[in-house]
Amino acid sequence: MLTVAYLANQFPSAVEPYVIEEIEELRRRGVRVIAGSVRKPRREAFAIGREPEVVLQPLSAIILLRALWLCVREWKRISSLTGRVLFRGREGPFKRMKALVHTWLGACYAVLLQGRGVDHIHVHHGYFGSWIAMVAARLLGVEYSMTLHGSDLLLRGIYLDAKLESCTFCVTVSEYNRRYILQRYQTIDAKKVVVARLGVEVSERDALPVPRLKTSSDPFMLLVVGRLHAVKDHAFLVRACQQLKGLDVHFECSIAGDGPERRNLQSLIRKCSLEEQVTLLGQVERENINSLYDRADVVVLTSRSEGIPLVLMEAMARGKIVLAPAITGIPELVTAGETGFLYEPGSLDDFVARLLFIRSLTQSVGDPDLHSYILYPYILSMARQLDLVRHAARVRVRHDFNRRRNLESFVDLFLQRITPRTESVPDENFVLQQI
Repeated sequence: MLTVAYLANQFPSAVEPYVIEEIEELRRRGVRVIAGSVRKPRREAFAIGREPEVVLQPLSAIILLRALWLCVREWKRISSLTGRVLFRGREGPFKRMKALVHTWLGACYAVLLQGRGVDHIHVHHGYFGSWIAMVAARLLGVEYSMTLHGSDLLLRGIYLDAKLESCTFCVTVSEYNRRYILQRYQTIDAKKVVVARLGVEVSERDALPVPRLKTSSDPFMLLVVGRLHAVKDHAFLVRACQQLKGLDVHFECSIAGDGPERRNLQSLIRKCSLEEQVTLLGQVERENINSLYDRADVVVLTSRSEGIPLVLMEAMARGKIVLAPAITGIPELVTAGETGFLYEPGSLDDFVARLLFIRSLTQSVGDPDLHSYILYPYILSMARQLDLVRHAARVRVRHDFNRRRNLESFVDLFLQRITPRTESVPDENFVLQQI
């Protein structure tokens, strides 16, 4: 049986359902998957119903000593990696020291996998876990591959040259990412880098939900779903809300998610006197998220870096209007004016202008005061425009970001790349094969 060690920085994780889905699909295809987590999972994560077989941190003294001995014994296999850390590149002393620690952790991972018959190691994300997986693969004498998303490639691609050079293949989630890799790391074989899109559940039968008619007295409802992390730049959104308030716009903004930026955002909301308009909902259970989507007039994203966000796919699959920055792979999902709306990255004025435009479309449709004989054709045209965007958004997700279809394609690709070749090739001697 083919055995794959699958490593994530933290597994299971509620914000990374695709990791669980890929592992389950591999197992469904008859692959033995050893799920691993670098960090000890949070207690609430086990509610997902999956547990890692291998957890790196914390480690016992015995494992650490065995890993050190493995490094000494198999030094030649990892000498080029340590040489890259110590003598090449432009990384500072702190990052080099961390890489050496991660090399040791890679040896620990190899120790924990010894005797399990591992044929291949795959790691999700290009953060420090990818260095750990690469070192472990070297020490075990097997190949490894990795999946790159957004920040792990575009913002924190530390030692990515070595990781890409060593991997058998690299899966990434957008054409933008693939072009970025090939342009920035020009020595990498282009055949190594393949695109495998993520996806969400798509209903083929559900009709497009009918939007609730709104008037100027109804609040304009903004929804954000995502981790409260600096890269998501929720502070940008709060500043935009401050501008909306200054323009006397009647609105409500709900932010669903939790993370390290919560305290800073609470402080900024108080500073901007937005306590009545902006609400931090914290982590919202999956079964309650639908009601938030139902109430939203627009689902917004303000990230500085992304792959192709699942939250946009989920919103579009529900027929919601989305507004996101025109960065990285997002335009592969959101076509401006066709499947959603885009704004100029970093431009607060453009972001607010797009919100006001979307608000004018949603509220004019339901405002009886505007339904005069003269304006009625124009109002119908705006309603039709929104309906076309909603419909086109669902079609885009259904065709290109269907979770089941893309998951099957990923596993097909994965197995083709790692399954040992058994057929003959022209240069092989058939007689010698029989000896």
